[in-house]
Amino acid sequence: MKKEIMEWVKTIVLSLIIALVITTFIKPTIVKNYSMIPTLDENNFLIVNRLLYKQGTPKRGDIIVFRSPLKTVNGKDKLLIKRVIALPGEEIVITDGKVFINGDYLQEPYLVDPYTEGNIHMVIPEGKIFTMGDNRRNSLDSRDDVLGLVDEDDIIGKAFLRLYPLNRLGFLSKYSPVNADERTALN
Repeated sequence: MKKEIMEWVKTIVLSLIIALVITTFIKPTIVKNYSMIPTLDENNFLIVNRLLYKQGTPKRGDIIVFRSPLKTVNGKDKLLIKRVIALPGEEIVITDGKVFINGDYLQEPYLVDPYTEGNIHMVIPEGKIFTMGDNRRNSLDSRDDVLGLVDEDDIIGKAFLRLYPLNRLGFLSKYSPVNADERTALN
């Protein structure tokens, strides 16, 4: 009996340690809006790497989860998921529906509609990043003063793995192009 109790205690302690380690390094997240279509759909279940940006900085094309100045109905900071477009020290220009970084046209094969609304010309300050959703016509992002630039300290982590729906299970690549069939289905 004593041996069996010790086995149970070991199992429980080991389970708690594993749970603590997992929640320290990753964060499960469910997408709650349409701003990242076609890359991410509503109710996609993602795993976010929380450790990555503690050792490094975001890169253009990363899909990140961050705390925003917006609040949930419960008064908590609302988490958003967007794509990194411009980094500290870079010049971003959005004009005539096109995005330019440091004078170069930004190729974005993950977009269904490459037209980007807005008239922006700025240099991104240190400690900030410029983000946009892949569904540009339906995304509250850095183009809007309500959200603005994202403070690097507000970044929770990088979304890197989709677990649900099962037919789209897999790693999220930085520049997943939308294939012709998806473009047709989404238009």
